[in-house]
Order: sequence, then structure tokens, then C-alpha cells
Amino acid sequence: MKKEALKSVAIQGGLGAFHEIASRSYFDEKIKILSCETFQEIIDRLSSSEADFGLMAIENTVGGSLVSNYRLMMDSEVSIIGEEYLRIKQNLLALGNQGIEDIQEVHSHYMAIAQCRVFLNQFPHLKLVESKDTALSAAEIKQGNIQGRAAIASELAADLYDLNIVESGIETNKRNYTRFLVLAKKENSKCNVEECTKASICFSLPHKKGSLSQVLSVLAFYELDLTKIESLPIIGKEFQYFFYLDLTFEEYEKYTNSINAIRPLIQDLQILGEYKYGIESLNKIHNQ
Repeated sequence: MKKEALKSVAIQGGLGAFHEIASRSYFDEKIKILSCETFQEIIDRLSSSEADFGLMAIENTVGGSLVSNYRLMMDSEVSIIGEEYLRIKQNLLALGNQGIEDIQEVHSHYMAIAQCRVFLNQFPHLKLVESKDTALSAAEIKQGNIQGRAAIASELAADLYDLNIVESGIETNKRNYTRFLVLAKKENSKCNVEECTKASICFSLPHKKGSLSQVLSVLAFYELDLTKIESLPIIGKEFQYFFYLDLTFEEYEKYTNSINAIRPLIQDLQILGEYKYGIESLNKIHNQ
């Protein structure tokens, strides 16, 4: 009997990255992780069917939104099919038998460094070096047997690369959470209407006074909850914007009626995804 192939999930970063942790938390079954250097590579692998799914960070409670990722989705043939929330615990990792006094450099993704700034400022001798990824920074230390260098990364990365946790939980804000979007090709992304309780949409607006407030009033009339709004400049059109909205709802029919109601008020509407609100994963980490 032929063994069924594992579903593949493309993530940004190396094995042991927070993207991998979030992927394994979202998918109940065993999965194959495909490591990508960039978020664009995630989109490319999905578009070419090299990956079944993708997982992409979109916002962090400390670092804010990854605005460029909105544009990647808008310009692609992928859709959001789900979301996962993850508590981000940052750790200082190095080869064994080293203390903080033995470390001269700390390498990690710029956002991880920013999240740990208060801890790092206690040690002015440390040189901070930005890298592509938290887990890859840990892997480099192991592969090069580099003494005097540390990485900021996950506990999973410490286990995978056999590194010592010099200091754990070094993030400044202990309520440090990242929201990840689960992606698939549009042809594989239809949501079960009974489970669909969230949508991500984007649109532009005509140059008319009060145009955005009109749209928001219609959404409120249909009892949709606006959980996020973000504006992105329209390239080539000075001071004009796309608006990215996350909406939650209890009745799918009310949501579809609201979309039909705002169509005459907006331009260039894109439904980026209709999916199940990941409130369960958010509540779970709040209770940990």
C-alpha cells in the first residue's frame, strides 16, 4: 500500500523558526516544512504547486504590521484560508559553556532584536547584527561552531541545533504575539460556509468626502466587527490608498449582503480570504 505524502507547508525562515511552530500548531496532522528565504518565495511555491499551503506572519503586537505582505497577497493568486496566533518567547542561544560575558555578537531578525531591546541594552559590549531569520542565525552558530556569538531564537531552534539557552524569555513585552495567515492557491481555498466567520478584503475609494465613513457605516449596519484596518499607498497615484480590512461575523449571509451593499461605494474590491476566525488559538495562548 502506497504511503500517503505529507502535506507541505512553505514558511519564511529555517527549521526551528516561529513560522514552523505556528504551522505545527495550526495543522493537526504531520506536515512537511519547506523553508523559504523570503515571503515572496512562499507565494511562488504556492503558485507553482510546489507547496500545498503557506504560512506567513502578518502582524505582531510589538512590531506592528508587515505591510509589504498585504501587497504580496493582493498581487497573487493565493487566498487566506485560516489564521494562527502564537505567543513569541525569545531566547538567547549560544554554544554550550558560555555565559553572557562570553558573547560579543548577537545575530537575529531585525524584529526579534527590536522585541528584546531592553534586555540587550543592559549589555553595551554586545554587537547587534541583523539577519534574515531567527532560526537561520541559530543554525549558523552550530554549523560554524562559532564561539562568542549568540542568536535570538525559539526553544525549538535551541533543540534542533543543540544550542544552550543562555537567557530565556528576553522579550521586553511578555504579551508578545504574532498573527500568522494560512495560505493556499485560490482554486483550493473555498471555505465551508458554516465555519466561515472572518474575511479579509481590500479596496480603494473614490475621491469623495466621507467615502470611508460611508463604507464603515454599512458594515456596522450588517453587524460586522472590524478587527483591523490598514491603508497602503497605491503606487503611481499620489496620496491615494488601498484599504485592507479584517471583518468578523456570526452569519455568513449578513457578510455577503454587506459586501454587495458596499460595492457601489468602493473600487477595485478584492476578497483576500474567507475563513474561520482563529479566536480559539488566541484564547488558548492567553490562558497559558
